[in-house]
Order: sequence, then C-alpha cells, then structure tokens
Amino acid sequence: MNVEIFREMCLSKKGVTEEFPFDADTLVFKVMGKMFALVPLERLPAQCNLKCDPEKSEELRETFDGVIIPGYHMSKKHWNTLFLEQLPPQLIKDLVDHSYELVVSGLTKKLQQELKDLD
Repeated sequence: MNVEIFREMCLSKKGVTEEFPFDADTLVFKVMGKMFALVPLERLPAQCNLKCDPEKSEELRETFDGVIIPGYHMSKKHWNTLFLEQLPPQLIKDLVDHSYELVVSGLTKKLQQELKDLD
C-alpha cells in the first residue's frame, strides 16, 4: 500500500482531520483532535504509526517480525510502526480501524457525542 491510499483510508473515517504539527514531513491524522495515525512522508520504505492495544501489539510484532515493530519515536507499548508495502492491505485497514476505535473510545462523552452528530 502506498502513502496516498493510506491517507485516503484515514480521511474516509468520520471526524478525521490531517495536519503537520511536528514538522513539514510528518502527516498526522486525528479524530476529534486526538492522534490515531501518522505517516513520515520522506521515509522509505513507506511506513505509518498506529495506536494499538498492548497485547495485540505484541502478537502483531511476533507474527510480522520486522514488518510491524514498536512505534518509532512513540510509546512502544501503545504504538506500532508498520511497513506499508510489506503488509496485506486488509490488515492495514483493520489496524487503522483498530487505532481509530481505540482513540474514539478514549474521547470524553461530549466529544463522542459530537462525533456521532457529524454528518
């Protein structure tokens, strides 16, 4: 999967925005202001960081050794770095969904309601 397809996948989710809060090369995707994915645009091979349940992170890292690794410059417990071109697109989609849902579940009730109210 290339970065543009990944970007479209993230932006298709409800309440998602994109921005460059860290530098001009790291694209960050947020839901209701909370980060759930980021992509270093200049890094090759193409990669992304996604939030993940700690137990699931360990399983993924064992199953996809060297292709899913602890999050680069992130909390190693809660974030993974994925090498996009070396993983099945459906797995990436599932992990984007998982990251998004983790962040949404941690939002305040008020923000969750605002998200539900979006068209």
